[in-house]
Amino acid sequence: MKKNCVVLLFILLALGLCVPPVFAQASGTVKGVCRDVDGKPIAGGILEYQNLDNGQKYPLKTNGKGEYFSLGVSPGKYKITLYRSADEQKAGKELYHISGFQVKLDENTQDIDLKKEAEGQAKGQGLTPEQLKQMQEQQEKQKKEVNTVKALNERLNAAKTAADAGDFDTAIAAMKDANQMDPSRDLVWFKLGDYYRMSAPKQTDPAEKQKRLDAAVESYQKAVELKKAAANDKDPNAAKNLAAYYNNLAEAYAKANKVDDAVKTYALAAQTDPAAAGQYYFNTGAVLTNAGKVDDAITAFDKVIVADPNKADAYYWKGVNMIGKATLQGDKMVAPPGTADAFQKYLELQPTGTYADAAKQMLSSIGASVETSFGNKKKAAKK
Repeated sequence: MKKNCVVLLFILLALGLCVPPVFAQASGTVKGVCRDVDGKPIAGGILEYQNLDNGQKYPLKTNGKGEYFSLGVSPGKYKITLYRSADEQKAGKELYHISGFQVKLDENTQDIDLKKEAEGQAKGQGLTPEQLKQMQEQQEKQKKEVNTVKALNERLNAAKTAADAGDFDTAIAAMKDANQMDPSRDLVWFKLGDYYRMSAPKQTDPAEKQKRLDAAVESYQKAVELKKAAANDKDPNAAKNLAAYYNNLAEAYAKANKVDDAVKTYALAAQTDPAAAGQYYFNTGAVLTNAGKVDDAITAFDKVIVADPNKADAYYWKGVNMIGKATLQGDKMVAPPGTADAFQKYLELQPTGTYADAAKQMLSSIGASVETSFGNKKKAAKK
């Protein structure tokens, strides 16, 4: 009995020694190198081998050189799918796939070179070498554009964060850095102008203040130039954005006491975006009022009223400028015709508005009463 057990144990051991070679012959190895459209290794990529017969999957990761390798892959036809990363694999965002790859016993090599694949596809479409070159140049241009826009957005966001905290110098530095990267972006020049303009009032040195306003003007002018050169009729906001550039340029001129330049530039904004002309004319009137140019200010506010008859503040400031033309006749102040109407219209539109009390005082100073549907009407004479 003991002898039989020994013989059985020997047979089992013999069979055990024979098993590994049998299993080794029932599977193969797979390996290869993965490269992107620029011919660079795809590090940390995922190669998913999926058996088309039974659905079994083998996820393989590439190393820093874009290489992958695996033992124990069952023979059969496979779909090989390349992903940039494990996250993109989970999201189903593949870079490339091959269907029907035959895994045989022993060693199987399958490289994936996306650059060669793109070139091969182009040739398969009947492209000439020159057309292929143009396509490659266009792809490279698009890739560069994506990277540039990403970098510029990072600097725009950093600048906004700094400006919101009142740190305009950091914001200016970020925009200068962005312009060093790509000086052809009108938005970058526009925001640089904004940060120079907004930082100017904080300067205690008059020379530095003027320097920053001049820099703002120069930056806005560059933004306008680029925006006009890149005018695109398909962009529904093109005119609106250009008008906004003109508006801020005009404000910089106004802060630098260049009133005539400010007025001309606000006019350009109104012409560029007629739908918002009322606001640009109002800004013109405000600049002229501050400059003491009463008649021109009244004309500007009249334009506002034509563009937007319900803009209450335009009536108020028209009245303020008109009352500035009032004369004394004896001890009575006589204002030009229409002065009382302007204040009364303001009170009709804004009976409790910001300037309501001031409007009533102005009316009282010229001996006029409040006659609006919202204010105190004259009492009817008793019969």
